[in-house]
Amino acid sequence: MSSKLGLVHPVLITDRAVQLGLQGETPDEIDPGCIDPMLCKIRERKSVRLLRAYEVPFEESRDLLFVGDRTLPGHSNALRFTAFDRAGQVLKVGIFYSIGGGFICGEHGESLPQKGAMNPPPYPFSSAAELLRLGEEHGISIWQIVLENEKAWRAEVVIREHVSHIWLVMKECVDRGLQTEGTLPGGLNVRRRASALRRSLDEQGSSDPLTAMDWVNAFALAASEANAAGSRVVTAPTNGAAGVIPAVAHYYLRFVPGASEDGLFRLFLTATAVGALYTENASISGAEVGCQGEVGVACSMAAGGLVSALGGINQHVEFAAEIGMEHNLGMTCDPLYGLVQIPCIERNAMGAVKAINACRIAMREPGEHKVSLDQVIATMYQTGLEMRSTYKETSLAGLAANVTNC
Repeated sequence: MSSKLGLVHPVLITDRAVQLGLQGETPDEIDPGCIDPMLCKIRERKSVRLLRAYEVPFEESRDLLFVGDRTLPGHSNALRFTAFDRAGQVLKVGIFYSIGGGFICGEHGESLPQKGAMNPPPYPFSSAAELLRLGEEHGISIWQIVLENEKAWRAEVVIREHVSHIWLVMKECVDRGLQTEGTLPGGLNVRRRASALRRSLDEQGSSDPLTAMDWVNAFALAASEANAAGSRVVTAPTNGAAGVIPAVAHYYLRFVPGASEDGLFRLFLTATAVGALYTENASISGAEVGCQGEVGVACSMAAGGLVSALGGINQHVEFAAEIGMEHNLGMTCDPLYGLVQIPCIERNAMGAVKAINACRIAMREPGEHKVSLDQVIATMYQTGLEMRSTYKETSLAGLAANVTNC
């Protein structure tokens, strides 16, 4: 089992990320406010300071090339590095694949970075059915299964500190989005809406019975706008879907009576278990299975996590996660001009609202349901594999092809 919640990244377009990475910057530590000045300096000097130590000639137009008419065999998101000596002779070539959620594989499928030997978890699982069986056999909740597995590798206090850090980054991201106005970079001139919506809700008060939904929209839009602008976000499970879980977590703390930090901890750990099932049995890559693998998975994770935060039983967690994906099946990834803005930002808001509704439906269900989470995960993956490549992050079909007057 691998976690799908907790990789903290500022969103960078590939060309920006490559240049900063060559200089030794890391996505979880770089100050987003320093990104543009750093890039300007690279372009002015026409060189990068490799790993902050070696000055190497570098011209973006010559040395960083996008090849859109072919793909490498391992994955459609591929990057080839070629190192030359002073005479122009090739020293080394490396190929790496971005497989979704911040995870990188080498040319032969090896995970990067390599991890040392780890203790086996006490409760290994690879399906939702196994999760439910483990919970029944040992009398424990899904979040406790995840916690005990994580404790095989690190102390509980470290786990709780990491989850707290994840939540802090999510809050900062949402707060930044709620306070920032203007238009998003990239050329589409998309107007930020979260800040205006927040002001309107502050002025309106809570007389409207659907105010909570409006706030969920505001939280999700805020995180997604921050994402689109290059701010730091948490991959949950991907950057393009980074607004769903923060919005649901904010909803829980703000609108659920008796909400607590312990409940939030349960939400995150349970969401991690759900995300791990998609990682192991399907995909979270929009380039591989469309947006159902991004916003759809985030919705499924958030739905299951919210049930756990509310004290729901394991069966309701599984049911809510199933509902969250079932009603995102077939969703394509068709962003305008390849930017994570239209329709991605609104999709995060819709995904968050769906997650809350999935939780409510599941927790009011007294009996068994017909479709299992394992079945819907298999269906999502099959659907994604059968989806035309033009609908998978290529911006060659769907909205990207039909909305051309931006």
